[in-house]
This record gives sequence, C-alpha cells and structure tokens, in this order.
Amino acid sequence: MRRGVLLAGAILAVTALAPPASAAQVTNDEVTFTNGGVTLHGTVVAPPGGAKLPGLVMVHGSGAHSRDDYREQAEAFARQGIATLIYDKRTDGYSQLERSYSTLADDALAAVSVLRKRSDVDPARVGVWGLSEGGWVAPLAASRSSDVAFVVTLGANGVEPSRQQAWAVENQLRQLGMTGSMVRMASSTMMRQLVGGGIFPEAHYDPVPVLKSLRQPVLGLWGAKDILTPPGEAVRIFRDSVAHHTLRVFPDAQHQLRRTTDGFDKLPGYAPGYLELVGSWVNNPPGTSTADAPPAQDRPSTAVTPLAWYEPTWLQLAVLVFLLVAFAWYPLFRRGAGARPARWLTATGLLTVLGFLVVDVLLQLSMGKGLGPVVAGRPLPWLALQLLALGTVAATIGTAVAWWRHRGLRLGVLLAGGVVFVPWAVYWGLLGV
Repeated sequence: MRRGVLLAGAILAVTALAPPASAAQVTNDEVTFTNGGVTLHGTVVAPPGGAKLPGLVMVHGSGAHSRDDYREQAEAFARQGIATLIYDKRTDGYSQLERSYSTLADDALAAVSVLRKRSDVDPARVGVWGLSEGGWVAPLAASRSSDVAFVVTLGANGVEPSRQQAWAVENQLRQLGMTGSMVRMASSTMMRQLVGGGIFPEAHYDPVPVLKSLRQPVLGLWGAKDILTPPGEAVRIFRDSVAHHTLRVFPDAQHQLRRTTDGFDKLPGYAPGYLELVGSWVNNPPGTSTADAPPAQDRPSTAVTPLAWYEPTWLQLAVLVFLLVAFAWYPLFRRGAGARPARWLTATGLLTVLGFLVVDVLLQLSMGKGLGPVVAGRPLPWLALQLLALGTVAATIGTAVAWWRHRGLRLGVLLAGGVVFVPWAVYWGLLGV
C-alpha cells in the first residue's frame, strides 16, 4: 500500500511540473542515422516547445518490426514530456538464421546519439527501452556507453535465448493440450539440434555479465502471466544482478504488458499503470532500489544442453538420408523371398520418416497450431506417426526372419534400415510415451 501511495505521488508531481501534451500537440520529426554502413530511418515523437526533455530510444523485440509497432507507446510517453525515438528495425544482417545483438546494440547507440543532439533534449537524460529481445539488446547498449543514462525493459530475460525459447515452446504446446514425447521432442530434442546445428543465432548469449556491469538505473517490467519469458526467474536474476533497479510485476499482463486473461490472449489496452509508471520513472528515476516479489512459474526453464557425441546434426541428417534410401531400396528390384514383411517395412518406414519431416515443418511454422485435434495428449498426425513407427518395428522383425532364411542383399539393405530406424525413432520420440 505504501509503495502505491508513493508511486501515485510521484506521478502527480511529474504531471504538475510538466502538463502532458494532448494527442494533437505531439510532434513527429523524421530522422536517419547509420551504423555499420546501414542507414536506419526513424521518428522522434515529442511534445512541442519542450526544453531539457528526457529522451527515450525504443529497441525492438524479435522479428521484423517497423517504428509504427511502437508508435502508440511513444505517443503516450511524449504526452508525459519524453522525447521518444522509434525506428525501423534493420533487415540487413537480421533474419531467423542470422542476427547479432552487438550490431543491434550499436544501432540503439546510434539512435541515442541522434536524441542527444536535439536542442529540446537534455543529453544527460537519454536512455533506452527494450522489449523481449530488446531486453537483451538495450542493457548491452547501456553497458557500452555512458551516454545512456538509464534502461527500461519489458519482458526481459535473465536466461540465454535458447533456454527461453525452449520454455516458451513447451508453454505453447501444453496450452494446446499436448503432453509426453511430442512436447519433449519439440522443446528439447529439436531445440538442441537447432542450437547444435548452428541455426539458432545468439543461442548462448548470457545476459548476466552485462546486467552486473550496468551502473545506470534500470526499470524492469514484467507481466505475471508472461508465457514467452520465464518471469519469476527474470525478476530474481535482475534483482541479484543489477546494482540500481526498480522491478515491477503487473498481475494481469502478458509478455508485452498487454492485458490478458491467461497470457495467451491479448485484450485491448496495456496493463493499468504501465505507461504512467514509465513516464514518472524516466522523468524522476528513484535513488533507491526496489523490487516486487517474483511471480510464480508452473515450472522452471531448463538449460539447452550441448549435443552428445552420437547426436551431431550432420549425423542425424546422414541417418535420415540412409533411412530413406534403405526403405526405398526394396521396391527398386524384382520381388523375391520375404516379400510380404519387406513390403510392409518399405511402406511403414517411408511413411513414418516422410511424415515426421512434414510434422516437424508444420511444428516449426505454426508452434503446434497447424497439427489439428489432440487425442490423449497427442495431435492426430503425431499419434498416426507413432502407430506407423510401431508397425515399422513389427515389419523389421518379420523382415529379419525372412533375411535369416534367405540372406539376400536386397533384404539385407532393407533390414539395415529397419534396425537403424529403432534408435532413431526412440531419439525423436516416435517410440516414446
């Protein structure tokens, strides 16, 4: 209660000192700046006629973003007397397979330089704001330059990106009603392969050393119902790592501090008090550290462990190619002894391997939403694959009996495929519960 009274008093004090501009009074000035040979375009949203204003650079979350994605918040901050710079995120050197937090941090610092040079801005009061991925980038930028006066983060992580993503994937699949081997495959096995194969950029970025190096005040904000960032862990890590912090948790908010009922839906409007809190804090950063209690998590995040000697991605790809060749081998030659179990092994093996590839692609593209109804904790395509995998094992046994009787090369190659299939299917969860 006392904290709420103090916060309300601070907001009223700021309002009395700098009456907020109306929506019609907010100005928009187009700006450009460069980093690493790339020209970035942005807009400074500010109250007109200001002097010695604090400045705020808004750093994007992951994915492609334009300045308009943050314009609503920028206008709300401008109406509280803050000159706010929003910009289009770079596309050069940034994609699902390529990104550099270091480069993104330098982009933010170039934007800070633009704000610091404005006549209506106090250069000693320019800071950075970062959402989600920006919660890794904004502190990194601040750690590199004393030109950054403060840091604001939303939904920031205290854990490395691969660990956060594994936790988020499991949340999404659980919300769809999935359990068991399908969830373990997507959130653990597949994630470890993506990281080990080098196609998860910045997978092992550790934010803690950067957080510990910060000397600027940090305002960290989280939604208690965040299903993308482990919020309880993040609050604890920020509390223990950042020297000068103000950490707040909004009980009915999701990752972006939008109103929500369960963390998955997004209701109109932001969490009550969020925009006002940022405005009051930026205008008057407190001199002491305070932190809300970490919100509860239904389970902790888990580190994505390195691949073992038998797991390298190149080996998994080689096994996949071998299985396709081995299962397709038998029909290429004339029919002979042991044809019936061999035909079954060819059919079930090929269907299982090819079907797994299709399901994996759908899973990556839709986070499980494109896999249809869920029965007994399994989406129907996965359940069908598991039944086909059992059929493949049975057909392998039948083919082994036939090969023992006739010892032909044709059956031998097919049987080798069936034998290799068993550990492969166990590894990928097709023979798991």
